[in-house]
Amino acid sequence: RIHSKEVRVRVAGRTEDLPGRVNRAIENAQDRTSQYSKFTFTVCLAYGGREEIVDAVKSVATDYASGTLDINSINSSEITKRMYASELPDPDLVIRTSGEERISNFLLWQIAYSELHFTDVFWPSFSKSDLYEAIESYQNRRRRYGE
Repeated sequence: RIHSKEVRVRVAGRTEDLPGRVNRAIENAQDRTSQYSKFTFTVCLAYGGREEIVDAVKSVATDYASGTLDINSINSSEITKRMYASELPDPDLVIRTSGEERISNFLLWQIAYSELHFTDVFWPSFSKSDLYEAIESYQNRRRRYGE
């Protein structure tokens, strides 16, 4: 299905912490789908939102210390560029299944202005009608982006 639907596969996280065979499989999937642009399927492995922010800040600090980044250039855009999947837009809607009403260290930077939808349905049972319910809920909201 990935190939027939032209889905690009991306993995975000501290993949260097994963076993070599897993990283080879990740590279294979990403390489074999890199030319696709209709859809992107991002899998978070060895991922934590706080860790992602720490890694981005370390990258900024390293460039600043080496003199390749001016202090006045450090802003939210500069940090965003250093996120694991920086080429992806921030999510408009985050759906949290299983009755949990928390974000669980997931995409902390990226969901600053996302709408959140909570459902008691567990992920394996999450159906098309549950998705439609979440989308309908989203459509009835007024996006304010921090206003």
